[in-house]
Amino acid sequence: MLSKPKLKAFIPTTKPEEAKTFYRDIVGLTFLSGDKYGMEFNSNGMLLRINTVPEYTPHLFTILGWNVEDISANIRSLNEKGIQFEKYPFLEQDELGIWSAPGGTKVAWFKDPNGNILSLTEEINLQ
Repeated sequence: MLSKPKLKAFIPTTKPEEAKTFYRDIVGLTFLSGDKYGMEFNSNGMLLRINTVPEYTPHLFTILGWNVEDISANIRSLNEKGIQFEKYPFLEQDELGIWSAPGGTKVAWFKDPNGNILSLTEEINLQ
């Protein structure tokens, strides 16, 4: 039933103007529309709705992520825009903040203005 319609993701924010700048100008998503309740962005054909909420405590886990072809290049690009990647004491990460999973997939995490944890993933080619 729901396997054919495009998925729409939702993220809360208490800082709508900062979130708009972050997702549009730093992450590079296309801004579609906005009002006092939130805003929508296009991410390669998928919709991301940023909902404005009166209060919010970010979770301690990833709530949204992107699969990328070159994680190192993407991290460097975001670093140039002022984004710092998280380094966790319980993971072995390289100087860019990349963790290599046992199967070879590479993952790195960063936060939006509200502290939501976002990720980049470079999956290994299993062919």
